[in-house]
Amino acid sequence: MNEDPDLRGALISALQWQIEMGADEAIAEAPVDRFALAAIAEKPASRTAANTTPAVDIPASTRKSRAQTAPTPGPPLNAPATDTAALATQAETLDDLAEVMRAWDGTPLKETARNFVFCDGLPGADLMVIGEAPGQEEDRQGKPFVGRAGQLLDRMLAAIGLDRTSDDPAKATYITNILPWRPVGNRTPTPEESGVFLPFVIRHVQLAKPKVILSMGNTPTKALLGTTTGIKRMRGHWVAHEATGLPLLPSFHPAYLLRQPADKKLAWHDLIAVRRALDGENPL
Repeated sequence: MNEDPDLRGALISALQWQIEMGADEAIAEAPVDRFALAAIAEKPASRTAANTTPAVDIPASTRKSRAQTAPTPGPPLNAPATDTAALATQAETLDDLAEVMRAWDGTPLKETARNFVFCDGLPGADLMVIGEAPGQEEDRQGKPFVGRAGQLLDRMLAAIGLDRTSDDPAKATYITNILPWRPVGNRTPTPEESGVFLPFVIRHVQLAKPKVILSMGNTPTKALLGTTTGIKRMRGHWVAHEATGLPLLPSFHPAYLLRQPADKKLAWHDLIAVRRALDGENPL
């Protein structure tokens, strides 16, 4: 049978996308009886006097599989944020901070990640980008924003004349994440995880000395600003970052834009605002 090269390429692209989104384990710990699930789904629901659906007897194997595959919170932290705050203040340079964070054992994320992901770009660059957490490719290379989302970020920055590889602070970018360790399965960091790493991030900003912060996504924005407001309401609105006094602009994470390309036009408005701030316009 002749192989269709177009079909093969499409299937490989689809698989790569699933891996980038965190679906890197296709086998559950327990088998799922799909025939039993289908029979349950097709079974007509009878109405009781209270207009409710009676309980359905789900096979034990199915119940076990559901429990194992249900979303679970991140593992408990081994240390409170006060510990990281004390450690962060001891760092006098970025190298000091990286060493302190790498050696800190207060999170179980360190036990499951492959690499410590600290930063990329030029320290002292006018713009500092703060994202969420390393993904699979970031964990493999030990650098933030190097997967598909990172490639999109590079194109976005290039559109306003910035390049993470530049040696000119006015044209370069400095990039980091709230978490330096990859959560298993690319899950979203918990508020507790973001909170315990926040003192490290604040010290990171202080030592990197940018002029402007671009916060990309819900996780870094909520952590840095201490808010529960979602990114769709926060994006595009400059805020003075309380801990550093720097202007901070929340915007969409590139991974979100890959899923929702229609919102790229809003992200473009944010990039223009960043460009104006870097050119000297007061954003606050």
